[in-house]
Parts: sequence; structure tokens; C-alpha cells
Amino acid sequence: MPYANQPKLSITELTNESVRFVLEDTDLSVANSLRRVFIAEVPTMAIDWLQLEANTSVLHDEFIAHRLGLIPMTCDDVIDRMEYSRDCSCEEFCPNCSVEFELHVQCNDDFTRSVTTRDLISKNPKVVPVTSRRVENETASYHKDQDILIVKLRKGQELKLKAYARKGFAKEHAKWMATTAVSFEYDPDNTLRHTTYPKPTEWPKSEHTSLPEDCESAQGEYNPNGKANKFYFNVESCGALSPENIVMKGIDALKMKLSLIQEELRQEEENVHGLQ
Repeated sequence: MPYANQPKLSITELTNESVRFVLEDTDLSVANSLRRVFIAEVPTMAIDWLQLEANTSVLHDEFIAHRLGLIPMTCDDVIDRMEYSRDCSCEEFCPNCSVEFELHVQCNDDFTRSVTTRDLISKNPKVVPVTSRRVENETASYHKDQDILIVKLRKGQELKLKAYARKGFAKEHAKWMATTAVSFEYDPDNTLRHTTYPKPTEWPKSEHTSLPEDCESAQGEYNPNGKANKFYFNVESCGALSPENIVMKGIDALKMKLSLIQEELRQEEENVHGLQ
């Protein structure tokens, strides 16, 4: 059976950090569903378990664990092969469901020693902090101050730990979020009046506006019968996954959810027919 409509997608801008695209001929609910899965259901890798062997810094163990968990890890090349820890057959950790990290820093000098993501050593070169990837990429501009600060040590202090990164998604915890921001605009001139401009003449015009340049108001004429069917997306990556990968995996996640609903409905129909 043919679909009721055929959505169209056109990419307007693609960089290493974000992707902008226009989605047309679909419903507002579908566009918002995509936005939500981009944010909450695209899997990434993040530190989820650690063992502290020595911590004489000013930060307590839970604080260190929290900061490590929020470090974005590159995982474009491995995320599809990684198993969720709950689905893996191993007892604790294995290369199929986790990546091991080590960190050991001692401060023996009189000046403060900053412990950063540069000191976090991964056993898998394809899963590293995003700042470490920039070091390896010769074409990218990199500065030492771009490393993510974990803690500062004074003379005589030490931090030594072992950690494991696992696969997860942001609905479980925000540390697995693949995006920094996802936005979409569907009514640049506010003709549907889904929001209220207190003073339309003082409101900034949208970059997607269709109003003439000499129009002082940022608001178009009210269209009571209008319906949103064109959506301007902007997906920004935190660095764990490439922007285009986030979009593709988000679409796959939504398709999977719809398939599960379809299968449940089919089973319910079979049960109903079986009772008749």
C-alpha cells in the first residue's frame, strides 16, 4: 500500500560539528519524533564504571566519577559492533561490550598539575575523548587548553583509576547524549500563531523568513487554515558521533519503535480473531 505522503529531505549544510537539513511533506508529529530520538535514543559510548585505586585530590570519588562520565568519547567506528552490557554474555567486561581506560597522575612539583583528558589512556584507539582525536588529526587545529579538565593536583597529590566505557543512550543517562542541541523551525513567520510575539516589530526575523526585506514586522499574516509541512533542522554533535551518523541512527531508532508497535498490533489482532 502506498504511503499517504512521501517526505523529502535536503541537506543545506554539513560540517564536522553539525548538519542542517530541510524536511518537507510530512507531519509535525513526525518531525518532533525525529527531534526527540536524535536527543534521547541515539547510542554512544561513555564511562559507566570505574575503580579508584588512589585519590588524594580535593574532589571526592563520586565527583571524579561524575566528571569522567560526562566526557564525550569518539565511537563512530565501533558503536554498531558494541553490545549493550545487559545483552552481553560476559560476566562483567569484555571487548564486545566495553572499552577499558586507565589514568595515573602524580604531582611532584610545586606548581599545580592539571589532570585532563590527555591523561586518560584508552585500550581501544577508536574510542578516545574527543579532544584526543583532535591531537591525532593533523589537519585539525588543536590547542592544549582544549583538553577537558578533570581535576587539579597540588604537590604530593595523586589520582589513579581504571574505568570502563559502555554503550547506552540518553534516555538512560545524559552522559550518553550524542547531541549538544537539536532544533527545528516550522513557522518562521509565525503565520500559524503557535507562539505570541509581544511586539512583532521588535522581534528578530528568522533566517528562513519569506517576508520582504522592507517589512518591519517579523510576523506574517495569520493563516487559520495553515498546516506545518516544512521543517528546518539543525543537529549539533557533541563529537562522539558525526552529525550525519546521528541523523541516520535516529531514523533507524524511530523505524525500530514503529516496527515494534506494528508487531504488537498484529499480535493483538491475531488474539482477537482467535477469540471469535
